Amino acid sequence: MAMADASERVRWFASLRGLKASWLPGDAIAALTLAAIAIPEQLATARLVGMPPMCGLLAFAAGSLAFATFGTNRLMSVGADSTIAPIMAATLAGMAAVGTPHYTSLIAALALLVGIVLLLCGPLRLGWIADLLSIPVTTGFLAGVSVHIIVGQLPTVLGVTAARGSPVHEVAELVRQLSDANPYSASIGFGVLVLCLLSERINHRIPGALLALVLSGLAVWQLDLAHRGVRTLGALPMALPARMLTIPSWSEFTHLLPLSLVVALVCVIQTAAVVQSFPSGSGANDSVDRDFAAVGAGSILAALLGSFAVNSSPPRTAVVAESGGRSQLCGLLAIGIVAALVLVAANAFAYVPHAALSGVLVFIGMRIFHIPAMRRIYQRSPWEILLVVASVLWVVTMPIAVGVSMSIVLSLLQSIYIIARPRCSELARVPGTTVWWTQEKEKTGEHEAGVLVFALGAPLNFINARYLIAKMRRSIATQPSPCRLVVIESSGVIDIDFTGSQLLQKAVDDLRGHGIDVAVARLESERASRAAERTGLIDVISTQNVFRSVEEAIRQHKVSPTPGA
Repeated sequence: MAMADASERVRWFASLRGLKASWLPGDAIAALTLAAIAIPEQLATARLVGMPPMCGLLAFAAGSLAFATFGTNRLMSVGADSTIAPIMAATLAGMAAVGTPHYTSLIAALALLVGIVLLLCGPLRLGWIADLLSIPVTTGFLAGVSVHIIVGQLPTVLGVTAARGSPVHEVAELVRQLSDANPYSASIGFGVLVLCLLSERINHRIPGALLALVLSGLAVWQLDLAHRGVRTLGALPMALPARMLTIPSWSEFTHLLPLSLVVALVCVIQTAAVVQSFPSGSGANDSVDRDFAAVGAGSILAALLGSFAVNSSPPRTAVVAESGGRSQLCGLLAIGIVAALVLVAANAFAYVPHAALSGVLVFIGMRIFHIPAMRRIYQRSPWEILLVVASVLWVVTMPIAVGVSMSIVLSLLQSIYIIARPRCSELARVPGTTVWWTQEKEKTGEHEAGVLVFALGAPLNFINARYLIAKMRRSIATQPSPCRLVVIESSGVIDIDFTGSQLLQKAVDDLRGHGIDVAVARLESERASRAAERTGLIDVISTQNVFRSVEEAIRQHKVSPTPGA
């Protein structure tokens, strides 16, 4: 029994497996750096969610502890996250007043649902879902989220009343109140933003946000800015917040469930990106599915502590990696550092101005508005910049959860369109070889009289079969001499469904009725070959008309070669 228990502990703490004494200095330095960056970020994110600042620190502790226990990636940092925070807050603010016990209970219930969804992603191996979202769409909806963050925090930076509504309405109201702006609050907010930007430009491991909070707190204390209209955070309570995890009503549940799916999907995307960008290294056994479940466990623990859903953080993970971290011990040490700071300096937080936290949030919002990524998309695939723009507009003009959902739908529609309208083309022989390749614009390839070599560029299924067959018929109709043989080059066909098979069988029968034979070449996919046999496509085409190469198909049909342009 003792051996079994020990084995279970090792399996649970996979991210600590192989921990060496030589790693401790690097983990300790990474922990100090992580804590310095996480403290202001977690406090600011709690404000973004509409929860007390202590809840942000609890979210960091819950996420880090749960991931160290159940996760596999050695470097990932988990905690409160500014990407999902506005998605949660924008929807829940319409269900309950921010700061009320009802709002707190809804936040906890949402965290529990998000955690359950992510836990299910592990055993069900749903990591492939992250691959459904294209980079342009993901870039767009993150940019839209950043607009919500920045616009939502500017009133606090300027010390004016925040308006509720779309970002456009909020900006209009902000402009109207500019004359009432508090110069001290604005100086603090924009000063914090500038210091954060400068620190990141010099070295992103410099805890610019923490330095900015300390300096702004000193300014409030020394200059007595609280009496000049600068609102402050207040001392951190030494007791945990009251746990408000209650069962929501059915009406509330119907709103929370779809919201939890959206939040969980964003967590899946972000976690998969972190695992891909920051692998544990040699000797480790990363499992993205287990890491999804570990992030889910962090959300459940956060809910039990009275906090909100957590997510993996690419920037904090990068800091851990570049500060010399080697295991999740740095996350556990960072929890201890944060706890010690709260115990020693809880009253000092009374001088931290809200404008400083909002300045940190504006900085975070600017970081997730990826202009370089947009520039690369425009340069390398110009039409896909429209996907970025559409995603931004949806997230900005619609309720944020709806906008994110619409962006996800847009990505799925993009993938469906690519499958439904794949590239298919006529092939020509490369002069002096037996290689058949896509017809060049200059049309320098060789052709065989009476032969069309037509390449299908995608799996043959119910979505695209009619389109592909129609394209093939048009190519037959435009041949310079009567077509006697069609060779379907199938190296790009990795699967065939029943509908696609039936439609192609019908087309083959029709072509043969008009004196045109059909052969298949390079059906290399084992999956597609089995499907072709199972659905009867091979029986219709005949095994004698299935070849390993285009050249072999032409030779076997004894069509005399005559070069042509």
